Amino acid sequence: MIEFKKPKFWDLKKPTFLAYLLLPLTIPLIINNFFLRFKENIKNTNKPKTFCIGNIYIGGTAKTPLTIKIYKILDNLDFKTATIKKFYKNHIDEQALLKKHTKLYCFKSRNKALAKATNDQMDIVIFDDGLQDRSINYDLKLVCFNNEKFIGNGFLIPAGPLREKIENIKKYDAIFINGNINDNSNLKLLIKKYNRDITIFETFYEPTNLNEFNTKERYLIFSGIGNPGSFKKTLINSNLNVIKEITFPDHYKYNEHDIENIKLCAKKLKAKIITTEKDYMKIKSMKNNEIQFLKIDINIKNEDKLIYYLKKYI
Repeated sequence: MIEFKKPKFWDLKKPTFLAYLLLPLTIPLIINNFFLRFKENIKNTNKPKTFCIGNIYIGGTAKTPLTIKIYKILDNLDFKTATIKKFYKNHIDEQALLKKHTKLYCFKSRNKALAKATNDQMDIVIFDDGLQDRSINYDLKLVCFNNEKFIGNGFLIPAGPLREKIENIKKYDAIFINGNINDNSNLKLLIKKYNRDITIFETFYEPTNLNEFNTKERYLIFSGIGNPGSFKKTLINSNLNVIKEITFPDHYKYNEHDIENIKLCAKKLKAKIITTEKDYMKIKSMKNNEIQFLKIDINIKNEDKLIYYLKKYI
């Protein structure tokens, strides 16, 4: 499978000439999205309740950490909860992370996973991704955005990073604005422009193992995630001295040669190495005693409001 690295022009606030040049190629996606509106979906009449956490922007919206967070909230409320992730060979990192922190059903078909969870008498299943899968009529549809990237240049693939037009948020139930920017007022105003009644929640990333790192050390960081900038910014905001960053495509499959090159580069720079927990899941079987990873938790502003909101759909 070809590794895909998101073009930088996708996330520029103003579309470039190349983006406009690619606009005609968005027509197939527009047509596909139009006909998906008429696709019959399966009504969920029995348990479990189905929650879907997805996005309309490609990559780096914190879907998986939010899935884990909401799983833990519901599990603590004594609901028999599970997660569902459609199996993709190049998504092993997210699947491993979900398996580590939740009860995961992972099949090539989401409906097959749902049938297995139903057979196991789950109360609630949380789908990590799948908003564009019209074969399931989710009880609750949640859309994630990163508060720095938001919708990028606002264009559809391949002219921009969107799977659907921003206007389509009117179809969904709630928005999560994820990231470490304190003031999201402008984003909330823009979202309300397209859906005045939608519920908005805000979250921020909180490192949970900073005690394992030394602020006096020099660090080389690497990652293969949708939004590597958030990872770097979190480390810098935690007063860690990042002197070198190496980025790979999202869901990148590392080999031993990659890891040895990273180690060699760090040795030359006299730096320690940090990656994300998601990336570490892919390399933990390799010789990586020299590599540390940052654990991140999602903190939800006004979590009590979210708990009340979730209970309404159970």
